[in-house]
Amino acid sequence: MAKENVEIFCQKAQQAISQGNNEEAQLFYKQALGVRPENPDAHYGMATVCFLLGELPLAAYHFKEVTRLDPARAGAFINLGAVYNRLEQFDDAIPALRRGIQLDMNRAEGYYNLGLVYRRKGQPDLAIQAYREATRINPRMADAHFNIANIFLEKTQFGLAIAHYRQALEIRPTWEKALRGLEQAEAAQHEIQSHQVPAATKPSEVAAKIPAKPPAPAAALNPERQIDPHIHGELLRTLHRVTVDSENQGRTFLKALESEIEPAIKELSNCLLYPDTPAAELSESVRKFEIAVQNMRTIQEILQTSMERVRLVGEQLIRT
Repeated sequence: MAKENVEIFCQKAQQAISQGNNEEAQLFYKQALGVRPENPDAHYGMATVCFLLGELPLAAYHFKEVTRLDPARAGAFINLGAVYNRLEQFDDAIPALRRGIQLDMNRAEGYYNLGLVYRRKGQPDLAIQAYREATRINPRMADAHFNIANIFLEKTQFGLAIAHYRQALEIRPTWEKALRGLEQAEAAQHEIQSHQVPAATKPSEVAAKIPAKPPAPAAALNPERQIDPHIHGELLRTLHRVTVDSENQGRTFLKALESEIEPAIKELSNCLLYPDTPAAELSESVRKFEIAVQNMRTIQEILQTSMERVRLVGEQLIRT
């Protein structure tokens, strides 16, 4: 019977919230908690209502109760971290958010709120990493792109700031703050470019200013030219073979990006987001990343060699 009463009170509270009656919803949740003080759903609802009413200390209390009663509920930890952030209790916010992310690594809002905390603590690089994780999970999170752009603007990295302002505006085209930020970043970049003065020319370099004779154009294939299988057959077979090889190497390159580089970057990024990560764990992540990068470089060199062979055989076919 008590369980049914709690459910009825919670349902009435949710209906009141949907109608904008947050004070009434708060009364229903109080009644629910009076019947079942240890009910995590009632505490979660009460925390939400308190947050909507601006009663942040009470919201934090009830979200904390949810984490005690239901320690596997990721959303409670993330919301608790968000409330701590609003209360400027940053040292409390970080462990709450990190725990929420550990429970559910696909919660973009967890990384986003972690970015907010690091930004407020004066750790912009960690904030950028957190925001980027948020946009990786949810590419449509315009606020995260906007916040990244603001940090890059402060760091005078105007090109990166422009890129992220534009990404934010692709999602929210009429966002006034992003439009102003983009305008400011573009103006700053233009100012720098307009004041860039080329290095003084040495006397010995004057001759270099004289326009050199343009290089001879590469040989072009005559459209009326006929392919003779007796003359060109072997070259065509070779061209086909090296083209297929280049295509296969390209697939290997893309596969390595997806299966080696991306996981290594993600693991290293997660370690760097947490300044207290054990040194051994961080060292192992760095080692894995370096191995993945070295493998990628090897594959890239093979791909470049293969593409060069395609170019050389193609030029030989044109000249023959």
